[in-house]
Amino acid sequence: METLFYVLIHGFAIGMLISAPMGPIGMLVIQRTLDKGRWPAFATGIGAAVSDLFYCILTGAGIAFITDFIAEQQFLLQLVGSVVLAIFGLYLFRKNPARSMRRRRTMTANSYWRDIVTGFLLTFSNPLILFFIIGLFARFNFLLPEFKFYHYVLGYLSIVAGALSWWFMITTLVNKMRAHFNVRSLYLINRIIGSLLMIFALVGTITAIIDWL
Repeated sequence: METLFYVLIHGFAIGMLISAPMGPIGMLVIQRTLDKGRWPAFATGIGAAVSDLFYCILTGAGIAFITDFIAEQQFLLQLVGSVVLAIFGLYLFRKNPARSMRRRRTMTANSYWRDIVTGFLLTFSNPLILFFIIGLFARFNFLLPEFKFYHYVLGYLSIVAGALSWWFMITTLVNKMRAHFNVRSLYLINRIIGSLLMIFALVGTITAIIDWL
């Protein structure tokens, strides 16, 4: 019982910490909360959590060739990730929030699926997060020899629970502030976040080129 509690607590903490850094996905979730509402933004967080779970499973499985591949292909992966960020950034920069507000009332299940997929792709496009996860696993001693199969299952589920709790908290807090924003301020936020994403993309490209050289 003590081991189960250990796994659940540490897994939950890892899930929260993976999601907490305010990177591109965090900014996208905030933008979607303000632009489209709480639940489309939370759906984006679900996509991010699924991507994080995938990388956590790879880490737990100890697939060495994945780590080696990422280390060897770091230039290409950073370049691809930067392109994805740039596309998202340009889209947000040019996005008209007034149209989103008119469409908000007609949100469908397909719209939520699109939010989940974009959240997954944006997070998945940064495989270097695998090294961050490896560090967290080591810090929390998450992978121990005495763990059974069900310990790992519960551990991965608690990681997802931690990630979803983070996104639920963020979307709830931002949604409470959404009433204070009008169309003009939302348009400005779209441009700011879009610009930041494109800056992330530029920095990623420059870093990849410097490392490659």
